[in-house]
Amino acid sequence: MTRVRQLVVSVVAAGVMVAAGPVSVLAQAPVQPASPPPLGALAPANLAKPRPRPPFDLTGAWQHDGRANTWRFVPETFKLTPEAQVHYDRGVQALKEGGVYRDDIGQCWPAGLPLIMTRVWPIAMVQLPTVIYMVSHFMNSTRIIHLDGRQHTDPDVVVRTFNGESIGRWEGDTLVIDTKYFPGHHHWLDQGGASVPASDELHIIERVRMVGDGRMDIEYTMTDPKSWVGEWKMTKTFTRRDEADITEVQCLPDLNDRLPATRSKGLVK
Repeated sequence: MTRVRQLVVSVVAAGVMVAAGPVSVLAQAPVQPASPPPLGALAPANLAKPRPRPPFDLTGAWQHDGRANTWRFVPETFKLTPEAQVHYDRGVQALKEGGVYRDDIGQCWPAGLPLIMTRVWPIAMVQLPTVIYMVSHFMNSTRIIHLDGRQHTDPDVVVRTFNGESIGRWEGDTLVIDTKYFPGHHHWLDQGGASVPASDELHIIERVRMVGDGRMDIEYTMTDPKSWVGEWKMTKTFTRRDEADITEVQCLPDLNDRLPATRSKGLVK
C-alpha cells in the first residue's frame, strides 16, 4: 500500500471527510448551539434579574402643568429646513384665515411623541424593573420605555411608530430616555399653530428628574435634520394626579363629524 493510500485509509477510518482528486482533508466544523431568544420585558426571569434599586418610581397618574403655551414643543426662535418651512408658512396663513392646517389629530392620527406628553388629560404610568408603560387618557396612546439593557432595534427591521422606540437608562438620580424610529408622516411637533413636521429622523433625548412636592421635570433635547437646524431644548413640568384614573377611549372619525375643525373645508386648509 502506497503512503498516500495509507493516509487516505487512516483519515477515513478516523471519520474525517476526504475530497476526491488530489488528497485534501476537510474537518467538520463543530455545530454551535442556537442562542436562546432574548427575554421579554415581562418574562419572570427578566424581572427577577438583580439590578440596582432605581432612584424613584413613576408609577401613578401624571399630568402636564398646563400653563399657557407650555404644551408646545417649538421654541421661540428656530431655523427650519426649506421643506419644513413650507408647512410652517401654510400653517401660519391658515391661522390668519381662521382655520387650521392639516388637522391630522382631529382625524384620529396619533399625536405622537412628544406632543402626547402634554395633552390636557393625565397619563397613567406603571414602572417595573425592566420597563415603564405609559398610557395617555388622550386616545389611550401607549408608550413603552425599556429598562432591561437592550439596545435599539436594527433600523432595517424595526417597526416605526408615532411614539417611537424608547430605551431608558439610569444616570444617578436621572432617568435618561433615548427615543427614535418615528414614521415621518402625519406627525407634528405642533399642529394648528406652528405646524412643524416631525420626520423619520426625529431623535429625542429626555432627562427625567423628581423635583419634590409631587412634581417631575422632563428636559427635552430634540434633533431632526430634515425639519430644523441644530438642537431644540426645553423643560416640561408634570404633577401627580392621585385622584385621577385612565378610562378607555376611542378616537373615531365619525364621532368627530360634528366638529367643524375636523371636516370643514373652510377651516381645514
